[in-house]
Amino acid sequence: MLEIKVTDTVTINVDGELAQVPKGVNVIEAMRVVGKEKEIPHYCYHPKLSVVGNCRMCLVEVGNPMRDRQTGEAILEENGEPKIGWAPKPVIGCATNVSEGMHVRTNTPNLIDCRNGVTEFLLINHPLDCPICDQAGECRLQEFSAEHGRGYSRFKEEKNVKPKRTRLGPRVTLDDERCILCSRCVRFSQEVAKDDVLGFVDRGTYSTLTCYPGKELSNNYSLNTVDICPVGALTSTDFRFKMRVWFLKRTHSICTESSVGANTEIWSREGKIYRITPRRNDAVNDTWMTDSGRGLFKEFESEDRLTSYSVDQVAKSLDDAVVATRALLKAGSVGVIGSAHSSVEEQYLLQKIIKQTDATCEMVQHIGEGDGLLLSEDRTPNLRGAFINGLIKQLPERELGQLKASIEGGSIKTLLVFNQDLEQLGIDLGKLKESIQVIYFGNSKNTTSERAKVIFPSLSVFEKEGTFVNQNFILQKFKQAVLPPVGLMSECGVLKAILHELNNEAPETAMPFMDELWSEISENVEILKSVKWSAIPEEGFALEDASFASMNFVETQNLKYKPNLVSKTV
Repeated sequence: MLEIKVTDTVTINVDGELAQVPKGVNVIEAMRVVGKEKEIPHYCYHPKLSVVGNCRMCLVEVGNPMRDRQTGEAILEENGEPKIGWAPKPVIGCATNVSEGMHVRTNTPNLIDCRNGVTEFLLINHPLDCPICDQAGECRLQEFSAEHGRGYSRFKEEKNVKPKRTRLGPRVTLDDERCILCSRCVRFSQEVAKDDVLGFVDRGTYSTLTCYPGKELSNNYSLNTVDICPVGALTSTDFRFKMRVWFLKRTHSICTESSVGANTEIWSREGKIYRITPRRNDAVNDTWMTDSGRGLFKEFESEDRLTSYSVDQVAKSLDDAVVATRALLKAGSVGVIGSAHSSVEEQYLLQKIIKQTDATCEMVQHIGEGDGLLLSEDRTPNLRGAFINGLIKQLPERELGQLKASIEGGSIKTLLVFNQDLEQLGIDLGKLKESIQVIYFGNSKNTTSERAKVIFPSLSVFEKEGTFVNQNFILQKFKQAVLPPVGLMSECGVLKAILHELNNEAPETAMPFMDELWSEISENVEILKSVKWSAIPEEGFALEDASFASMNFVETQNLKYKPNLVSKTV
């Protein structure tokens, strides 16, 4: 699809005022550029889906400079201004592209009356259940009916009651009497998910959304239909009736399911996460994300989660664990199994420990089946960050190499493990030499944590802040959404404390701030020169370096999905 460049602009007249807007966009997108106060109400239009013009809510009046049909010369008014030929009737803004000199009226009495009429028809059979509707607080029908509705109903007949609590799939529940037949969900399933299972049956006020016989909405992108539903018709079965959205705090984050790095929003209240939704980033994930990525926060609510530091399987303070770690690292013959789930900042601090202890470091790839959309084969969020930080020089294998032989041979005395289970890496813990001491950083209990001398519980991506580098080498920031378990510090804080202990320096009394840490990173990591934490934009930015070509990351991408930039605004 064609990308709209910021330099390709046209001048249009909006309600008597001139405005510069991107060339080729429709009137709805043009008004977004002009300003929020010029927003055109709409339901069926979505910037990442095809235009169908179902709802007729985005009506505007348009006119273009008139020209003489024979000569092609511009026809002028008496004052010398171009004469505008107005369309005889309002047109839908979603299907009308702007052109040079176009005039647009957005708020005339005729348009107000038209929108009031559309709203009245939409509400004829709509239930009055806003107080119990999951969409309350983010419902476009609720918003626009307050602004464009008549405020009263002229409809005296009985409402046509449609099915409620209909199971469309394992994760989506339909309240069909709320549906306004915008067809967003149908088009998403056809055009993006490529799973054409939704459609309408019957006619008129009896039209009903349903799945094709013998099928259900079960693809890994089904919850995106809930996100784009402008009313409360499609609801998340998991989130349904759990919490009012206006009570929830929204925090920007990154999905860690794969190297795509889909931008997300974490919805939380009082330390509890209630849902995860996609956040728009045209260069990464448009406005979509996988269903499986939305439930990752539940892994950290497990009873098996590690919640305290320990030495010799006995709960200890952080200081005791750090002191014990220093003694093990000072003994020499250190091996490190790094993780591509660690942030750029954590990998940078780990690299400093590796250099200081002359340790041997290896990593492994975590590969799964890609879907060609927003789930890549590389099931880690920051493998490229490890390359940038120098933890790896080439694309790692799926299994440990020389380090495994050193571990099993007993030449490694201290093994530092990050978010890996040695048993899953093919290391027989039963045959592991007793002389090897394991220092474990991880979220949950496993066979490695049971064998570890020192344990440092890891925090989830929702409980800390940092950056990842996705498969297209875009550096992206994630922020802390909820507080970690009481007494736990982020891995950055722990690694910093270990470094201070190795250098016989006084420990820091507070958590390292990202601005301070990034001032050090930008000085020592060549590719990240002059990058400041506070200057990293919300949508991230692409890193460029000739060394990226030295690693064949293409093997792990399997991403055929290309973001739709047609409606990108400036």
